[in-house]
Amino acid sequence: MNIVIARNPDPDSRLPFLLRLPLAGGLVFRTSDTWPRTKALFCYPVPIDEWPEHPEIVEQVGLRSCVRRGAAIDVVLDRGRENRSQIVFTKARGRDAVFWQSPRTRKQARPNVRTPTARAARISDLTITVDSHERYAYKFAGQQVDTVSRALPCGDYGLFVDDRLVASVERKSLPDLVGSLTSGKLRFAMAELAALPRAAVVVEDRYSAVFKFERVRPAVIADGLAELQVRYPSVPIVFCETRQLAEEWTYRYLAAAHDWPGIEDASHKRIIPQQSGTAATEPSTAEVRAWARGAGLDVPDRGRLRPEVWAAWRNARGSD
Repeated sequence: MNIVIARNPDPDSRLPFLLRLPLAGGLVFRTSDTWPRTKALFCYPVPIDEWPEHPEIVEQVGLRSCVRRGAAIDVVLDRGRENRSQIVFTKARGRDAVFWQSPRTRKQARPNVRTPTARAARISDLTITVDSHERYAYKFAGQQVDTVSRALPCGDYGLFVDDRLVASVERKSLPDLVGSLTSGKLRFAMAELAALPRAAVVVEDRYSAVFKFERVRPAVIADGLAELQVRYPSVPIVFCETRQLAEEWTYRYLAAAHDWPGIEDASHKRIIPQQSGTAATEPSTAEVRAWARGAGLDVPDRGRLRPEVWAAWRNARGSD
């Protein structure tokens, strides 16, 4: 499994390279350079058939990981330097855009995840469900949040979308965390949380307090937490120092998860190549060439059509 960079055979393109990822049958992007060193590189997604039959390979590197996470693709190369990067599907000036960035990129694009500012002004309908069995529940008084009380299948604070629990946070004081860990209850709670799309455990104390705990040996607590985190990696255990900070973290986490189901679906449609769903219905190059000439577009007599011509054909078909 490799990442491949080739020269773009189209002499008229301002993006001289083609980037190919082995994901979803093959993703191909036009881009301006071979690696995002000091700035995020703009990428233009193109159909897989734009990859040349005999490409002029500039670079080919093995991949340790290539995973889609929401509106981004995390890429880890099998080399020592310049090995981590991310393909981000986002918006720029109100339009869909794709950027290739690395940890050293000065200005990084953010995936299509809307997180709140001081009062989550961009999320006007955030409702947090508080478990009806929760004692001394968070009030979220300083935030623009509506709370409702309801029995939750897991966790203490949840987020429902279309009556489906999509995110949950389990709150723990340090004594409660240790008690549920040593009794085995925390293991079952983590298993239930791991079944959700998004979930976490927030602790109202510092991690350093674990090593000052007197009723149970600190090593037992630390080893137990580490074992649970390895067993359930999708459910982070977050230490937030104080109750106030734990409440703030819970709010931010659920607010970030608010639009995630819609973002996940929309991003999936953008990341999956267009040709995978339309190959059986799209016309041949000759048919599009004939249509383009009839529409007054300048097209060559032979060879590959420019992406702009295909885009014009699709736009015309959508307006029919």
